[in-house]
Amino acid sequence: MRILIVEDEAVGLFVLQKYLEPYGEIDTASDGEIALKVFEKAINENNPFSLVMMDIMLPKLDGQNVLVRIRELERKFGIKPVDAVKVVMTTALSDPKNIIRAFNEGRADSYLLKPIDKKKLVEELEKLGLSFEIQR
Repeated sequence: MRILIVEDEAVGLFVLQKYLEPYGEIDTASDGEIALKVFEKAINENNPFSLVMMDIMLPKLDGQNVLVRIRELERKFGIKPVDAVKVVMTTALSDPKNIIRAFNEGRADSYLLKPIDKKKLVEELEKLGLSFEIQR
């Protein structure tokens, strides 16, 4: 499984990498603009990501806007919604507006509140149908 972690805080990035590194190849991006470049490059190389873990609060381009642009790129490249990347938004904000916006505007698949708990992370990925790729 290919995983893109989009996180600008070193501790958050470290935790997600440690939790997910046994399960696949990980790429990282520290801001929204880099994330879009990495995501598009993966599609162009016919090696797309299965999972994007993305913070809502990012420099240059926030996670909400990155998610909308990811979905636009998928449409541009003819990727059907059923084959779209699974996106889990991460946030320290328990503000329902941000969460609702991620689901409605960007079609996020899930969200997790920080600090990320490994057990909850694995449970969410199983709910998204990635259980065949993720093992406890």
